[in-house]
Amino acid sequence: MSVAAHLPALQVALPLIAAPLCSLLRRPGVAWGFATLVSWVVLVIAALLLAQVLSEGTLIYEMGGWAAPWGIIYEVDTINAFMLLIVAAIGAIVTPYARHTVTAEVPAEQHNLFYAAWLLCLTGLLGIAITGDAFNVFVFLEISSLSSYVLIAASNDRRALTAAYQYLVLGTIGATFYLIGVGLIYMMTGTLNISDMAERLPDVANTRPIRAAAGFITVGIALKFALFPLHLWLPNAYTYAPSAVSAFLAATATKVSIYVLLRFEFVVFGVDIGIANFHFSEFLMPLCVLAFLAGSTVAIFQNDVKRLLAYSSVAQIGYMVLGVSFYSLDGMTAGIVHLFNHAMIKSALFMVMGCIMLRVGSVQIKDLHGIGRHMPWTMFAFVLGGLSLIGVPLTVGFISKWYLILGALEEGGYGFAIAAAVLISSLLSVIYIWRVVEVAYFKPSPHGAAEITEAPLGMLIPTWLLIGANIYFGVQTDLTVGVARQAAALLLGIDL
Repeated sequence: MSVAAHLPALQVALPLIAAPLCSLLRRPGVAWGFATLVSWVVLVIAALLLAQVLSEGTLIYEMGGWAAPWGIIYEVDTINAFMLLIVAAIGAIVTPYARHTVTAEVPAEQHNLFYAAWLLCLTGLLGIAITGDAFNVFVFLEISSLSSYVLIAASNDRRALTAAYQYLVLGTIGATFYLIGVGLIYMMTGTLNISDMAERLPDVANTRPIRAAAGFITVGIALKFALFPLHLWLPNAYTYAPSAVSAFLAATATKVSIYVLLRFEFVVFGVDIGIANFHFSEFLMPLCVLAFLAGSTVAIFQNDVKRLLAYSSVAQIGYMVLGVSFYSLDGMTAGIVHLFNHAMIKSALFMVMGCIMLRVGSVQIKDLHGIGRHMPWTMFAFVLGGLSLIGVPLTVGFISKWYLILGALEEGGYGFAIAAAVLISSLLSVIYIWRVVEVAYFKPSPHGAAEITEAPLGMLIPTWLLIGANIYFGVQTDLTVGVARQAAALLLGIDL
């Protein structure tokens, strides 16, 4: 059997095996180089899997040769192949970037352990996306979560310990809710295989345990991806984590959790059962609107730019889940494509903040006066990333909001009000992006301040790679929108 046949297993096994090996590499540069190499190999595997799925259809990989539902399978279809590509691409871009910022923000004797935790987090996120077993989702969820707590706490800032502890407590509650829900479904169906659950669940869909399971899983996963008002762990985690960790987690962790919600809502419960019995739309839609209005409003009043971007992420999560809650092809396409687009936008903006933190030692707005003249490449990257976040045409942010508004307008009646709320939220994002741009370009540098130099190329090149992707995929949408539309049709059971 060729290596290509084992790509699904290698996607997870490679970073999992590499993590303990990385912990043995005592030299920081060697540990970083090894983690970077593994990240790029993982990206190549993800790209090959997506190409294979688009040409051949869904891939089923039976672990140990045991057929489902008795054995554990890895199932790769359009949507999770897309998720694998998102996670792997961000990992491959942010890992090279991490070297300078980790050197500045993490004690040198901990670098090998830091990169080992980094690879474990990558393993967990990839595993969540690829596994076809509901309990394995929990296992990989815990692998990614536990390593995330370590990565956040690795910062020299002591406040990171409190942020990691808060994330641990709320993350554990979310995982427990998810596990209770899976247990209830197992009690009623006798299987943990996701596809098998979907086949057996209609016979017991109207029972109380299944209704309770739907509630537990929805709330537990919503806590994991920080849907308003379950977002309290996110601002501190993103603000006080090392800069590379903020860039990586903001682009991947919440996106993978939203994928889990999609998988359960549309595959396990099914479109008809989900809409008829569990009222996901009525539960999610108001929270999404509150998320992007409240998140954008609170972001305006933040003085720490990383915290500002964290509250912006709360708003963007609202956009993603709002598209899903429409249950329409355009709405679902908007939600799925924004998983990819927001990953590029927010990772790039947090990488810009890492460049500034390295040179200035602060990301407080008051400390950024005139920095546009000292770090022109860094701040121009922020401007372009900010325009994409706002949704200006020719950027990926515009593509997401265009399809989201189309999905809202299809709803008629209240859809017009939701489309108006999306536009208001976009205007609010203009305000908080402008606050940073104003001080960077239109305020004089403090008199007598130390000379500030541009960020190193090792950080600028990955940052501009993502900024370039923001423009490229804002113009050339065949891959992102095309794959998102196929994934949306698959989840909704529509033939394109």
